[in-house]
Amino acid sequence: MARTGRDAGHAPARDAEAPRPGADPPAIRAVGLHKHYGEVAALDGFDLEVAPGTIHGLLGPNGAGKSTAVGALTTLLDIDSGSARVAGIDVRSRGAEVRRRVGLIGQQPAVDEILGGRENLVMFGMLHGAARRAAQHRADELLEQFGLAGAAQREVSTYSGGMRRRLDIAAGMIADPAVLFLDEPTTGLDPRGRIDVWDAVGEIAARGTTVLLTTQYLEEADQLAGSVSIMRAGRVIAEGSPRELKARRGGDRVEVTVPAGESVAHVAAALTAAGSTVADRTLRDRSAPSADEEAGVVTVPAPHGAIDLLEVVRRLDAAGIAPDDIALRRPTLDEVFLALTEEENR
Repeated sequence: MARTGRDAGHAPARDAEAPRPGADPPAIRAVGLHKHYGEVAALDGFDLEVAPGTIHGLLGPNGAGKSTAVGALTTLLDIDSGSARVAGIDVRSRGAEVRRRVGLIGQQPAVDEILGGRENLVMFGMLHGAARRAAQHRADELLEQFGLAGAAQREVSTYSGGMRRRLDIAAGMIADPAVLFLDEPTTGLDPRGRIDVWDAVGEIAARGTTVLLTTQYLEEADQLAGSVSIMRAGRVIAEGSPRELKARRGGDRVEVTVPAGESVAHVAAALTAAGSTVADRTLRDRSAPSADEEAGVVTVPAPHGAIDLLEVVRRLDAAGIAPDDIALRRPTLDEVFLALTEEENR
């Protein structure tokens, strides 16, 4: 495999920093990765660090560079510059060792639909160098682990989409990798299939395997990942836990849908009346309720969550206002992503 970094005349990459004494080294660490296709920068200073035994979400729209990053970290793509280590091994100088320590589940299933589930896993085990008996034993373990033991002998062509994807993930776990890369694993699945895959991924992480999950479904990362990185144009533009990222977007809010015939301004005034907890807070924070006349909705900041929701209900009741709807809303990762990309565009 030809290298295009140091071997092609580029400046030597700065190696990933050594872990602090006594600290567990990151399962994945990338520093300043660049990958160009002609004039297009697929990776443009990509940085990533993933703690061992965790699920980390790599988010971004089509073309953000997620699949390119996975290809670089799994040695399937050469990088132009930068450095990366996976499971403590340098991906550029020791690619064969990296490949023995990782599993990769691409966007398209790799299993053979003509074979049965068990036959597929035995085949993958033997391709990894296991003797037939050992491969059969490992296949049985994985079929049980992923809830496929009852369908072990059936042709994969008879499996549901979720079952096929779980079998595909089981195949990626055949060599018990230290790090598993999942590249958009639930694309095209129905809600039941997605939940099945989520359960399988959660169990993998619970057993100590580090999982890097790329996805366009931000809800998926919110459900599974303890930490996430958001990509745009080949680089990470934000990272943190889902809770931390959502906090950047703003806190909880109460949304009040104003009934027909009621004034939006009247509802907003009722929520800022003297003596209310809501009024005291909004005056202190200089953040009054926002009113959307066209939608007929009044939105009140609610950093105290349900306490503020109860206060809004009390104020509306005191004013004799019966809203069409009232709800405590929390920021979503979708909102975070849209806000961050809008900031990048500006």
